[in-house]
Amino acid sequence: MVNEGAGGPRSRKSSHKVASSSDKDGPERDAEEFPLSSNGKVEVEQIISAKLQLKKKAEHLKADLMRQFDAQVNEFMDSLIEESASLGSSHVSTVFPLSDKEKSKLRNAQPSQGQSKQFVIRRSLLDDLFEVNHIRTIYHMFIALLILFIFSTLVVDFIDEGRLVLEFDLLVYAFGQFPLVVVTWMCMFLSTLVVPYVLLVVWAGIYSSSQHRLLWTVLAGSILLIYQGLGLGFLPTYVVLKNGLPPASCFILILEQVRLMMKSHSFIRENVPRVRSLDRNKSNLVAVPQFTQYIYFLFAPTLIYKDNYPRNPCIRWGYVATKFSQVLGSLFYAYYIFVRLCIPQFRNISMQLFDPRAMVLCVFNSILPGVLVLFLAFFAFLHCWLNAFAEMLRFGDRMFYKDWWNSTSYANYYRTWNVVVHDWLYYYVYRDFLWMTQKRFRAVAMLVVFTVSAVVHEYVLAICFGFFYPVMFCLFMCFGMVFNFVLHDRRKGPIWNVIMWTSLFLGQGVMICLYSQEWYAQRYCPIEEPSLIDLLKPRSWTCYPQTNAAFDSH
Repeated sequence: MVNEGAGGPRSRKSSHKVASSSDKDGPERDAEEFPLSSNGKVEVEQIISAKLQLKKKAEHLKADLMRQFDAQVNEFMDSLIEESASLGSSHVSTVFPLSDKEKSKLRNAQPSQGQSKQFVIRRSLLDDLFEVNHIRTIYHMFIALLILFIFSTLVVDFIDEGRLVLEFDLLVYAFGQFPLVVVTWMCMFLSTLVVPYVLLVVWAGIYSSSQHRLLWTVLAGSILLIYQGLGLGFLPTYVVLKNGLPPASCFILILEQVRLMMKSHSFIRENVPRVRSLDRNKSNLVAVPQFTQYIYFLFAPTLIYKDNYPRNPCIRWGYVATKFSQVLGSLFYAYYIFVRLCIPQFRNISMQLFDPRAMVLCVFNSILPGVLVLFLAFFAFLHCWLNAFAEMLRFGDRMFYKDWWNSTSYANYYRTWNVVVHDWLYYYVYRDFLWMTQKRFRAVAMLVVFTVSAVVHEYVLAICFGFFYPVMFCLFMCFGMVFNFVLHDRRKGPIWNVIMWTSLFLGQGVMICLYSQEWYAQRYCPIEEPSLIDLLKPRSWTCYPQTNAAFDSH
């Protein structure tokens, strides 16, 4: 009791000291940190300043943490994908020891990680980004700009015509002769469906039983080349030129022509080595894929053939409808861009002399429509169209593009802008060229890739526009090659991204300007019987006002 009584006052005294210390931690500490005013209150301005500094530090810390987290997640996902792709060979051999003969058979039957593209289930990048409010707002801004284009067009037509004009003459013209396009496409598709598959089946059967393998291989290869050159190469081009199809109809047929040729090449390229390796190892595995697998590949949004692709469990038909509606919206968007920004500028191109001042003004006035067309082509085809078909086919790998807008080098831009075409060029042009040259000429292999890409792009534009004006080819082979080596992967930092975007904008302006000038010059200054020189020489260089004055009077 005495101890408790003695301890009572001491406890109260110590608690009083603790309370005093805690009290000092509150108001007294604030009083030490912030000077008091005459009435004893803390200055409000200094408190607000301290809070703002604390908030700024928190924001910097948040940004640093998000960058570190994003880098670690990307690194983890990349390593996870590589490990999951290599489970087919390395993990099996460690868990179940295989003999040398079995390992050789496994290597021949299943390409290694470094020799084949690996498909995994993943969403398109924009589908993820559009879930962020800040990114979705940018999408809403483009919709608002479309609404303004529509409204301005209706108002101008109402002022000029005294009525609302809703005829869409440009779209009707661009997609003219559409029934002929459908019939031609059906012939192209059915021939691609039958000829390569039948050739592979017949060749595989003869190759495994005949003694004249080289002769049959040369014969089958010759038939395939003749089919690709005449059936897929010449006939669609002849239909386009003979019937004078308008631009949009031409683009449908020519782009499908290129796609089907790339598809058939990939199918043969992936299956011929497998047939030869399985025959060499006397394996009982099925060498030729099933016909349904080939049909699926022809519709699948990829140019790399596989027997099986990762598949999603179900089809979201609402997602498919949304993507097709966005494609239709992008089509009308492009229509209003040409009606409001391009046609008024280039309609009277024949009344202007070809001089440096007019050219500079033309290029810079064409940057805005060129950039908008670039964005629309990317969004409508690489995102909406491919995702719609991927969803209908339950195709799991939706990485049709990467974050090309963040590129600080043209090398990265070429790899990330169109992953579907880049994969085909990488595996069947770049890698095969290195294999044939035993990896001796990497720079030459890169030059071959650029040349193939530039030639195909220029071929598409020349056939669809109806004239030869190698603007795209020169941009690819000259500036594209230079920027690929100057703006390489070691270029980092925001300034290089700004340089990449500036050059990209300028290039779009040059293409829109020059191709539009040539388009109108071909119509304002026609030549009844052009010679070879007339076909190769740009008409806009010699189409002067006095030359077509009579034409304009009509």
